[in-house]
Amino acid sequence: MEIMQSCFINQSGCKVERLTKVYVTIFWEERDAFNLCFPIFSSPQCYLHRAFFSSFSGAGESGKSTIVKQMRILHVNGFNSEEKKQKILDIRKNVKDAIVTIVSAMSTLIPPVPLANQENQFRADYIKSIAPLSDFDYTQEFFEHAKHLWDDEGVKACFERSNEYQLIDCAQYFLERLDSVSLPDYTPTDQDLLRCRVLTSGIFETRFQVDKVNFHMFDVGGQRDERRKWIQCFNDVTAIIFVVACSSYNMVIREDNNTNRLRESLDLFKSIWNNRWLRTISIILFLNKQDMLAEKVLAGKSKIEDYFPEFTNYTVPEDATPDAGEDPKVTRAKFFIRDEFLRISTATGDGKHYCYPHFTCAVDTENIRRVFNDCRDIIQRMHLRQYELL
Repeated sequence: MEIMQSCFINQSGCKVERLTKVYVTIFWEERDAFNLCFPIFSSPQCYLHRAFFSSFSGAGESGKSTIVKQMRILHVNGFNSEEKKQKILDIRKNVKDAIVTIVSAMSTLIPPVPLANQENQFRADYIKSIAPLSDFDYTQEFFEHAKHLWDDEGVKACFERSNEYQLIDCAQYFLERLDSVSLPDYTPTDQDLLRCRVLTSGIFETRFQVDKVNFHMFDVGGQRDERRKWIQCFNDVTAIIFVVACSSYNMVIREDNNTNRLRESLDLFKSIWNNRWLRTISIILFLNKQDMLAEKVLAGKSKIEDYFPEFTNYTVPEDATPDAGEDPKVTRAKFFIRDEFLRISTATGDGKHYCYPHFTCAVDTENIRRVFNDCRDIIQRMHLRQYELL
């Protein structure tokens, strides 16, 4: 852990102002991680200058960039009109990637999925022909073909099997909004920006202030083979936030198209929790993509027990508190996933570190606002405990 301090004594010598920054590491599903910098009180007499630093790295689709966008919406006056215009091309590329992926998968799935309306075959051929084009003009012809294909029941049936191939999460969201996305004067909404999927490459910084606390977030790209280096570098951190996509229980990772994503996340969590350098570091667990988990569970097409046989005999704890109006099936699913992680943390915690779970939805601004506020309090208490002030 890196700690930076600076002290200032006034002319009378009776007041001390000290800046203390404590770096915290946050691990994300699919090898993602970011560092935080939170302040602590060095003594009761010290004034507190607080700063929060974070940097994200790792593969996408875990929700890291979405949370950075939420911080901008919540604390940096959102996105101006020029920034929204700059995202139009990315959003339209999401539409292209989505429809190309679905149409291409129709012939590769086992069994394959035919078009419901064979008159759409020329549209499917058109979509396949533009697949390799990187410099593409999004004409009304393209949007018309995409819209007709999305309305085809065969394409919808292929979409329902998207866990069998790699499809971006925002596919349905934008394909259902083709009428607005295709408009010449289209202006993305905040929700459009949150849903937009862009591969993180390089380093992107977001700064904001909350209650006189300065925050710096860095969104950084990274690869799976760097995991060992990350763990070695995160010695003596104050806290870890681990984020997992709960809806990934029926999906495989992109790297090998074989390993179950949720199993991979559990294995990574276990390796971090049991890492000898992190045995005293508590973890804040973000059980993310609760909205997508609920959709899958209620649809009933991909049963959790088919991927996790232990779910068959799982009973929801008596102290579990479901959300208002939540279907019991969803409650059982989300607490099962939570308890799979807590089972790891309680097995080897030895009382030296703890796991604090939170159910999150990265595209829900109010949810992230509440969770973010809770985490600030939790991490600050960790700092106080670490320096024996609590």
